[in-house]
Amino acid sequence: MIRIEEIPVSRIDEFFTIQYQYLIDEGILENDEEKEYFRSPEYREAIKSLMIPEIDRLHMVYFARDGVRIGAAQFLTYRSEDGKCFILDFWVFPTYRGKGTGHRCFECLEEYTRADGALYYAINCDERENAIRFWKSLGFVENGVDEHGVPLYIRKP
Repeated sequence: MIRIEEIPVSRIDEFFTIQYQYLIDEGILENDEEKEYFRSPEYREAIKSLMIPEIDRLHMVYFARDGVRIGAAQFLTYRSEDGKCFILDFWVFPTYRGKGTGHRCFECLEEYTRADGALYYAINCDERENAIRFWKSLGFVENGVDEHGVPLYIRKP
């Protein structure tokens, strides 16, 4: 069984280290400017500040199975608005990929966020074929692009 482990603000540096390595390993950060941005105090402080509010708070979580961390995610549920849960990051660590693990992690995330007021889901997804295929397999559909030209996907009930 997969469970969610919240990451407190006091432990976000650990998350940032894992996130940065993931972004490098997956080829998501394409140039030195992007790499510098994700390592910058400005980015990290901006993310940290989103974890403080009581409502519409950013959550960082690990997915754990049998006491072992198998993935991670960041999300923000806009309870004060329309209940959109925007997923900033979602990944299964490479060692644990396959056999539906990503789908089970999303099911766990969905259950967890619905208890917190999520009504539907959105993500901006890079253009890697396996990422697009994964989100579409969960019922996400294209929904335009963000301000940087990155495709947006949405999943409504």
